[in-house]
Amino acid sequence: MPVLYKLNKDKRKNSRTAGLYFARAVHVGVIDTEGLAKIMQANCTIKAADIKAVLTELVETMATQLQNSMRVKLDGLGSFKIGIRGVGSKTIDEYSVAKNVRDLHINFQPETKRDATGLRQRAMLGGAKVQEAPRNENIGEKEAAKAKGAPNAGGVTK
Repeated sequence: MPVLYKLNKDKRKNSRTAGLYFARAVHVGVIDTEGLAKIMQANCTIKAADIKAVLTELVETMATQLQNSMRVKLDGLGSFKIGIRGVGSKTIDEYSVAKNVRDLHINFQPETKRDATGLRQRAMLGGAKVQEAPRNENIGEKEAAKAKGAPNAGGVTK
């Protein structure tokens, strides 16, 4: 199945790309641990319950290791690390965690591999195809429909 996209217009007035259209990925659903475990069970000899147990433990272990200032690398997937958002201080002596650290977040860096031409390619995107999602006025196509003189969602042309 291809990666679906829809076109969105840059409506920011002061942007150097104002008025241009850009592709945005469309996500048609969510798959959770249970769904992944069922698919994985069908592809190997391990039961879904065992896969779920391993994935649950992976999440807990990753959280612990991230909080111990470790970078966690999952081969074929990528690396995770904790990042800090905050505000600066004028001097080292004025800096305090309570005053300057706003929050923590997770940084993810996908694994990359070199393709046959030597270019770096994200490992999980190798062979991915891209295709426009079916047009639906309810998800941003009203402008295109109006430009063509087609009826809008209410059946009235303007």
